Amino acid sequence: MPRTTSRRRRAATAGAALFAALALGTAGCGPDGPARPATAPLALPRSAPTSLGDLTGWKVEDWARYVADSAFANDAAPGSWPASRMDAAKPRPTPEYSLTAPAAAGVERDAPPAAVQAKPLPHPYGQAGSVVGRLFMTTSQGDAACSATVVSDPVNPGRSNLVYTAAHCLHDGKGGGWLKNLVFVPGFNRDGQMVHGKPNPDQQAAPYGRWTAVRALVSPTWLQEGGVGARHQYDYGVLRVRGEDSSGRSLEETVGGSVPIWFNAPRDRITAAAAYGYPAERPFDGLELEHCDSPAAPGLLSFDRTRPPMYLIGCTMTAGSSGDGWFVTRDGKPNLVSVGALGNRNPAGYQAGPSLQDQAKQAFDYFVKNVR
Repeated sequence: MPRTTSRRRRAATAGAALFAALALGTAGCGPDGPARPATAPLALPRSAPTSLGDLTGWKVEDWARYVADSAFANDAAPGSWPASRMDAAKPRPTPEYSLTAPAAAGVERDAPPAAVQAKPLPHPYGQAGSVVGRLFMTTSQGDAACSATVVSDPVNPGRSNLVYTAAHCLHDGKGGGWLKNLVFVPGFNRDGQMVHGKPNPDQQAAPYGRWTAVRALVSPTWLQEGGVGARHQYDYGVLRVRGEDSSGRSLEETVGGSVPIWFNAPRDRITAAAAYGYPAERPFDGLELEHCDSPAAPGLLSFDRTRPPMYLIGCTMTAGSSGDGWFVTRDGKPNLVSVGALGNRNPAGYQAGPSLQDQAKQAFDYFVKNVR
């Protein structure tokens, strides 16, 4: 077998055993600073290009102004998400797009992928599986939940406090604002002891504690566009969190690991993918970490050909799985390549997630180096 073929196959491995190679964190660090207070309404920098999908001309000062103007502030107080409140939270709806209805002009898409049934990860998840968790928030419709993943921090290796998810799990987009009371719970219901409608000790729901969002960033495109379509090609967001217990231990140390993000992954290297999340709409209940192990190369979905096309996989996970991590194995370790952004409710079921290319990498690099 040629070496290049072997390397590609190693890079594309996916499945329930994907987390087995997860590297554990070892060092310690202190908590991050407080959230920045709200500032003026959002206005893109003067140097912003005509296309909101192309931010290659942005400089550090442009990103600094954008972060300040986007005015993230989180009002979650320690102890505000007891097990009973988490149990009552509704799934954050996954935006829907039909792959069978006639496509609008300019839309490029592959045929609907074959169904892949979601399967629960066996309890207990252990430290490796617990890099995935539930992200709780308050919306204008009430308390809700998405899924999210602990990702590696290149500035603080082994001591990450970073969480990656979908932009629509953090901000309503054009005309809306940041969601409130954002708290991440890694390894939610790790031991499988939670039961709906019964009193559950907080330790059963949150074995690694609760982590309050102190800073956040979503794609500038997301804040400027509305509707279901091209903006979902940039439906990504990153959080910096702080533990409620004030122990000073990082999120990565606490759960035992993190997953690096593979930005600018060549599409032909992604020959399979595994999505891990917490679906909560029927037939699921939000208590189990489910995974879809797609054995085929992801399909393509694009609303704007000037932007990176989305990945498309078969998956029966429902609302609540938005923001779930999509993983491949690269060089023997799991890497995150996308997050759940779009889906549908037909019997086949699918998910679509953004391809994390230049804009996503530029945003992440700025955030990890400058937003504390």
